[in-house]
Amino acid sequence: MKKILVICLLLISVTGYAFYFLNSNNTQNNEYLRIHIRANSNLNIDQNIKYEVKNSLVNALYPIVANSNSKEDLMLKIDNNLNSLTEVANNTLHKAKLPYSAKINIKSEYFPTRVYNDNLTLNSGIYDALIVELGKAEGDNWWCVVYPPLCFINANYNGSNKINYASRIFEKVKKFFS
Repeated sequence: MKKILVICLLLISVTGYAFYFLNSNNTQNNEYLRIHIRANSNLNIDQNIKYEVKNSLVNALYPIVANSNSKEDLMLKIDNNLNSLTEVANNTLHKAKLPYSAKINIKSEYFPTRVYNDNLTLNSGIYDALIVELGKAEGDNWWCVVYPPLCFINANYNGSNKINYASRIFEKVKKFFS
């Protein structure tokens, strides 16, 4: 009886692992364009500037994203604007008087599973991404989705570069205490 139970548990485990690996998104995911900003280090100054660079880049990307009708169109427009986006990031670093610069390019890389807005899960796998490396790029990072524009939720484009950010966690905490 114990042997049958062990065999059944082993069979269930093997089947579960096989199902997981066969269904995991380890192949190229062509529906999304992600953005990945890597901080120089985990020092507070480097982590803080990472978010300032993120804000500057999102502001610069907003009109490009708003005027793109497909991922391919957006990737082409971003590729054509890599120098100006790098300049935006470097200007933010320069204003903070930091001794390093940014490198920005588009490439495919692995991302772990991430849940956005409680209703969209992007499985782990290879995604096209706008990669932003600040200095040595050895610190904690920030990432989001540029296409479809999940980083730009609740932003109403009116010709300005002003973006309204929303936090689901903040909304839930606020609702809880209301």
